[in-house]
Amino acid sequence: MSHRERLLAGARNCLYERGYTRTTARDIVAASGTNLASIGYHFGSKEALLTAALVQAFEEWGVEVDRVLRDGTQPDLMDRLESMWTDLVRSFGIHRPLWVAGIEAFALAEHLPALREQLAESYARARPALATFVIRDGGENVDDETRKAVGSFLLALMTGLTVQRLLDPAAAPSGKELAEALRLIVGAVNDSAGA
Repeated sequence: MSHRERLLAGARNCLYERGYTRTTARDIVAASGTNLASIGYHFGSKEALLTAALVQAFEEWGVEVDRVLRDGTQPDLMDRLESMWTDLVRSFGIHRPLWVAGIEAFALAEHLPALREQLAESYARARPALATFVIRDGGENVDDETRKAVGSFLLALMTGLTVQRLLDPAAAPSGKELAEALRLIVGAVNDSAGA
């Protein structure tokens, strides 16, 4: 494993154990078996290293999400969404420390432009994959703005679900409850449009 890879692995371990804001450069050095100077040499700053480790961890989690999206074989969209949200809820339990670190990073992004840029790029990559999950026909008849809106809507639900799961897991909705709520909302919208 290269020096850079050891730093990333150490920073990731620290994110899981201590969170984004409580991790020090010395924590990373101890976890990676490297030295303080190597952080500056390879990443420029502790924040840049933690950001790279966080983005890497989210991308690996994204592979898990992609698997969930690909496995959504139910023809009914609501059944697919329920399955997706159920798997995501399960994943949030497994990756809770990652999501805690992520929420810390979202708050810090206001003051760390490089962090904000990398998180925004992560969201930009996630939108099309999520939209494709909903738009099953390949989306040839869907313009880019609509695809972006669909992906953004699903990301908003995921982010909100994440915060609820972190704050009060017992009261946060299940995948089934989210699907039922969406069914009711869609029904109310359809009723309103028909009136």
